[in-house]
Amino acid sequence: MTQLVPGTDTQSRPPVQGQRPARTWLHGRVAAWAALLVVWVVWGSTYLAIRVADRTIPPFPMAAARYLIAGAMLYSVTWLGGRRQRRALGSTARTQRGSSPGWLAQWAGMAVVGTMLLAFGNGGVSYAERTLPSGLTALLVASVPLWMALADWVINGRRIRLGGWLALAIGLAGVAVLAQPPAHGAVFPVLVVLGASMSWGIGSVLAGRVPGPASPLLGSAMEMLAGGAALIVLASATGELTRAGLGHVSGQSLLAVAYLIGPGSLLAMTCYVIALRRLPTSAVSTYAYVNPVVAVSLGTLILGERPTPTTLFGGAIVVVSVALLLTHQAGTARNPHPPNPEPLVSAPAARRTPE
Repeated sequence: MTQLVPGTDTQSRPPVQGQRPARTWLHGRVAAWAALLVVWVVWGSTYLAIRVADRTIPPFPMAAARYLIAGAMLYSVTWLGGRRQRRALGSTARTQRGSSPGWLAQWAGMAVVGTMLLAFGNGGVSYAERTLPSGLTALLVASVPLWMALADWVINGRRIRLGGWLALAIGLAGVAVLAQPPAHGAVFPVLVVLGASMSWGIGSVLAGRVPGPASPLLGSAMEMLAGGAALIVLASATGELTRAGLGHVSGQSLLAVAYLIGPGSLLAMTCYVIALRRLPTSAVSTYAYVNPVVAVSLGTLILGERPTPTTLFGGAIVVVSVALLLTHQAGTARNPHPPNPEPLVSAPAARRTPE
């Protein structure tokens, strides 16, 4: 940056070029860290919101409504924005687009990812939180990067070095501690969350192999719509759709769903994409182990949940192992996409440049 020399008359000189870019860069960094802070807090708080929504709304219809509404809103905004670009491209782009099957292929790819991440992933989390405390659920979901690393190894042949295997072993030991029946008493919901976490990890890896739109937000909207449609099918198959009426829904549950749609899906997704584009991958990846800490804290303070020493011990092991794994793979591994009951589905463009 150019420095002013004492005694120099600066009033007759134009502003020094470079100062504004420096300020712009600083503002951009501050905005990016603020966006990551929103992701830390909001995604962590979605576990609490799901627990409240589950009190009077069946989980699958609740999750379906969340993603269909949020997906439709996000798709409308991103499609209108893309429409302006398409108009600027002119008739040549329209002709090329009309002869290409890419759009259908993109929808097929996003349907696969949306089903695995949102229907099986977040849908499973929503189902389990009918009985599981939100804090325990978040700690189990924190294992997603572990399942993702294993899926990446099996599907893509990505090599896991000794340090990575050590982190995986530590993390799986933590999962075993969390999954012990005495930690909560109900085994099936714990297995559902673990299955949801595996589905999210595998879906995140497959996301890098399927076609998707260039816009991360558009891809996320497509995943939400596809995942919401799959959740409707699950709700119908389980009979929850016929039980989903507004007659017995509490105001707190409706507010929780509104929170999941607005801050939990739309705001957090936008902030995630901003942070992903402006911050190092290793910094953005911290949400994978910050979210569980936020979820446990909010569950204790607001819902009165009392994690057992075993739960806290197992959760600490998982969080530490995830931190070790992400640190070990910094710069080479894809960002994890934990089934935070967020929406945050995986952003297509972000997936291809490791998130």
